[in-house]
Amino acid sequence: MRERVEEAIEKIRPALQADGGDIRLVDVKDNVVTVELQGACRGCPMSQMTLRMGVERAVKQMVPEVERVEALGVPNIPGMFEPEEEPAEK
Repeated sequence: MRERVEEAIEKIRPALQADGGDIRLVDVKDNVVTVELQGACRGCPMSQMTLRMGVERAVKQMVPEVERVEALGVPNIPGMFEPEEEPAEK
């Protein structure tokens, strides 16, 4: 599985590098991928969006058994990019 995750990261790396950033695979354990965003991506206010909408989406597309992607130093905000649940009827 690690090799497939590395392949997915290699496919998105040019987009990150074009903006002055980069990414490093840290670990793959229990279907959770840990990465480190580097360069301009490290301190970017949009790093959470880059992680969820770019990195995680690409990795899950190529490696469906991955449950989530976490980045060192990037806060995990649960539900940030997940659809809101419909309110229960009273």
